[in-house]
Amino acid sequence: MSESDLDTRGFDEIDFFRARPLYQDPYPYYEYLRSHGPVWREPHRGVVMVTGYEEAMAVLTDTTRFSNCNTVSGVFASFPVPLEGDDVSDIIEQYRDTLPFSDQLPSFDPPKHTAHRALLMRLITPKRLKENEEFMWRLADRQIDEFLERGACEFVHDYANAFTLLVIADLLGVPEEDHATFREQLQGEDRPVNSAMAHKPLEFLYDRFTEYIEDRRRDPRPDVMTQLATATFPDGTLPEVHDVMLIASNLFAAGQETTARMLSTAFRLIGERPELQQALRDDRDLIPRLVEEVVRLESPIQGNFRLSRVPTTVGGVELPAGTTLMILIGAANRDPRQFDSPAQLRLDRPNGRQHIGFGFGIHACAGAPLARAEGRVSIERLLDRMTDITVSEARHGPPGGRRYFYTPIYMLRGLENLHLDFTPVTA
Repeated sequence: MSESDLDTRGFDEIDFFRARPLYQDPYPYYEYLRSHGPVWREPHRGVVMVTGYEEAMAVLTDTTRFSNCNTVSGVFASFPVPLEGDDVSDIIEQYRDTLPFSDQLPSFDPPKHTAHRALLMRLITPKRLKENEEFMWRLADRQIDEFLERGACEFVHDYANAFTLLVIADLLGVPEEDHATFREQLQGEDRPVNSAMAHKPLEFLYDRFTEYIEDRRRDPRPDVMTQLATATFPDGTLPEVHDVMLIASNLFAAGQETTARMLSTAFRLIGERPELQQALRDDRDLIPRLVEEVVRLESPIQGNFRLSRVPTTVGGVELPAGTTLMILIGAANRDPRQFDSPAQLRLDRPNGRQHIGFGFGIHACAGAPLARAEGRVSIERLLDRMTDITVSEARHGPPGGRRYFYTPIYMLRGLENLHLDFTPVTA
């Protein structure tokens, strides 16, 4: 399907899960779904699409009726046996390991999720986040130094990807002498293609974190990696090395990917809107509000899946046990019943933090405080060190005729590149 096909064919004929050109601007399709109601079964694959904010919240907060076993695999994976009966919980538990990403925390249900999430939260403590933010300020300057004199940058590669990767590396205690290796392996010319969120997390992360954890258990040191390696479950038991490695790898891959997308969207808006840029320069207290609006307006994670365990009803729609739902976060965050003028960027939005761009309930993003800090620090330092930030017309076209390319994945939203021009601030 070409982009011209999308212009001439009705949405009724489009299989959302195969319509790659649609992902460049999915919002008209979301409104098409919304026109059928906040909960509607799309006709091509039978997935129940949840676009309403209230309805999304109802599903996200209900782990009794809905399982996370298919949160990533969704429509493209199935159980080896039919999901039959009025309660498919036993089938889920018997066969959940046959689904992709079944070994990752987002796919867990209680009680396993409860124990593993608690382990994760022992790693992301307020003290550790404060130490990590101190590193962010130094890192932001170091990253900006790499391109400042040019008066131009390709923001995604030159800043966002590198910054977010090294922030999460520092948070998890990756030794600083290994930072360059992580950057080369995950972002260098020979790095694996496609998103770490779209495929099984990179084997590089599995191997490295296994080595680190085994080493620190043999030879504890006064460092963060040792704290990671020796953290225990709430009942005091020491997790298997494999379990700790998976938690660290998932946090690393997911946290880096989504926050880089958030930063790139923020600077696309800053580069397109001189009045917004000036407002942020005049009042730095507006920066956290911008971060929230960016996550709401262009949610880096556009959606994820759930599976109904029992017959239930959401938004007045009856769902048999075994129904696949897609929670369209990117649509729910633009629900006009919840947010006035939802397609507009508004820094004075009174309920701006009520978005679900970081999820909600027991599966809410554990790294949300980290992402918010990365946004605030990055915007502060880039505004400090450059003026007249503009989107490159040579690369993206003039205002009103911009050309951007978004990663063609239906679950994610983010620019593949963003070329900016600016005037360096010299000391």
